[in-house]
Amino acid sequence: MEGVAAQLRALARAKNRLQGLLAAVLAIGGDLDLPAVLHRIVTTAMDLVGARYGALGVLAPSGDHLERFITAGLTAEERAALTGVDFPHGRGVLGQLIHHPEPLRVDDIPSHPASVGFPPGHPPMRTLLGVAVTVRGEIYGDLYLSEREDGRLFDEEDEEIVRALAGAAGIAIENARLYGYLRDSAEQFQRLLLPTLPDLTPFSGAAVYRTAAEPAGVGGDWYDAAVLPDRACVAVIGDVVGHDLNAAAAMAQARNMLRALLFDRKSPPSAVLTQLDHTVRAITDLPVTTACLARIEPAADGWTLHWSTAGHLPPLVLTPDGHARYLHAEPGIPLGVDPDIHRPDHSHPLPAGSTVVLFTDGLVEDPGRSIDEGLDTLAALAAAHAADPLDALVRALADHHPSDGHDDMAILAIRTPAPPRPGPLA
Repeated sequence: MEGVAAQLRALARAKNRLQGLLAAVLAIGGDLDLPAVLHRIVTTAMDLVGARYGALGVLAPSGDHLERFITAGLTAEERAALTGVDFPHGRGVLGQLIHHPEPLRVDDIPSHPASVGFPPGHPPMRTLLGVAVTVRGEIYGDLYLSEREDGRLFDEEDEEIVRALAGAAGIAIENARLYGYLRDSAEQFQRLLLPTLPDLTPFSGAAVYRTAAEPAGVGGDWYDAAVLPDRACVAVIGDVVGHDLNAAAAMAQARNMLRALLFDRKSPPSAVLTQLDHTVRAITDLPVTTACLARIEPAADGWTLHWSTAGHLPPLVLTPDGHARYLHAEPGIPLGVDPDIHRPDHSHPLPAGSTVVLFTDGLVEDPGRSIDEGLDTLAALAAAHAADPLDALVRALADHHPSDGHDDMAILAIRTPAPPRPGPLA
């Protein structure tokens, strides 16, 4: 009976470990951000075998040393004690896996023939379990575990379960790398579609575009600005519904058509948007698109902003004294709905040195709070940076945006010329 009971206990432990392994595989496969995946692999392996310390060393392209070292389990005091100490590059016992990529179990690190000791401040470690992690048949790095919480040595069962985890880790790493490649490629493609702002003298301008935190690609946010032959500065920002190649292609078509319409005639913003709506409707199947088109013209006492929106968020105006104000007005309907519906025009005086900020909803939307809260937070942020150079202003808005980051965001800022300095007295 004692033998049967022992076998049942062994089966129960095996079942629990198998369930733990399955849960661990699901856990490491749940992330797509590569740094998060690597850290999750380490902590999951520690949990599976009850290890106090864990690390994942990523091999350099040459394959002969570690170029990154992700650690877990160190206390704040232990990390502080290692301040200024470089991470291990694969010398000593850790280098055994690099040159001999077979599972490694060490019962006493200091007495191992390859041991070179620990640097000052390193916590004492006696035991080690190491397993290579391969991705697409190539060794990506090495997973290291040290010191079981129960004080026992790492055994064969520990080795087997960590090897199984390492196999799943390779798949998770490859998925994260592919995701990163697609995300970076999509962002690069999107940036190629967006223009570099031309010389807007006597105005100044700056723009920034940020992709969504989630993957998949290209989006439909776009912007453009130019100084027209009549000395007016036009600026537009828009957002095509969707996050795919169709949205990106539609965005590029709309932007190019709009630029041609702007240079073709001197028309109020509403008429230009209406003509754009008719044109794209006749030529292509444009998805629903929001936009804000602004035209800044010289006036006797400064400048006048004329604008029209197609279901878009209002412009934000920053005055030279740092005051921030949204120009709330009738928004009009988005492009792609009905081009025959009347679009309103609006105007607002701009003192010299004012800044007009146009932006897409990805900058302020957060499902956890109202859009008005996001707009208020953005206005306060813009007011705090109103005196900054335009490049710094748009970067600050993009870096500290009040949205949840799950949508693309574009920001375009145009600043009117400052008043001329008075000359010397005669």
